[in-house]
Amino acid sequence: MSTTRRRRRWWPLAIVIAFVVVPLFEIYLVIQVGQAIGPWWTILLLVVDSVIGAWLVKREGRRAWQALREALRTYRPPAKELADGALILIGGTLLLTPGFASDVVGFLFVLPFTRPVFRRLLTAYLGARLSVVATGTGQARRSPGPTAGDTVVRGEVVED
Repeated sequence: MSTTRRRRRWWPLAIVIAFVVVPLFEIYLVIQVGQAIGPWWTILLLVVDSVIGAWLVKREGRRAWQALREALRTYRPPAKELADGALILIGGTLLLTPGFASDVVGFLFVLPFTRPVFRRLLTAYLGARLSVVATGTGQARRSPGPTAGDTVVRGEVVED
């Protein structure tokens, strides 16, 4: 069985989990918290959670953007900064989604002292799926790898 077929097989399950299981779990948690502390306190907790999350995402997003600009200014590869930006974006989306479980995961992605753990997981995941191909300039670039029938054609671009 090809790798592509194995990868495609888990997509339907992931979609069911993302759009059916997770929302049902979030509703269950909100109901449980509402029964424990009351409906108004639950709503207040969800609103405060979202406000704190939005503030944290804004602050960490600004820091990540400044770090990215600094890396580019000093001609450093911005791998760490791009991974941080992606985690902050995903975490911010989870924080603005109503629910307690998504907020916990969102905070873990956004907080500066827990984000490095997830950054390492993200880079390990992506690193296992990408290969490094050397170019003629002595630099390396990431590529999904050669495929059958690939040819290099040297040429010159001429603009009118």
